[in-house]
Amino acid sequence: MTTDPITDPITDTTTHTPEIRSTTMQLMHEELARAQMSARLGEAQSHQRGNRLAKAQRLSRRAERAAAKARLALARSL
Repeated sequence: MTTDPITDPITDTTTHTPEIRSTTMQLMHEELARAQMSARLGEAQSHQRGNRLAKAQRLSRRAERAAAKARLALARSL
């Protein structure tokens, strides 16, 4: 059985109908959108990690200052 490229565009590899082109372009656009969203998600997660690290460093410095202040107060009371 032979296939006609006009009536059976799925098996035809040389002639692309507008419908196949449209579907292919749609899939390409969807793939590009997914890739861009994935990149943006990665950037957002990286930014969040940086913010958490900066906050942890600030809290650590604050705790160190409080501990030093407590040691000084204890030394003065003796």
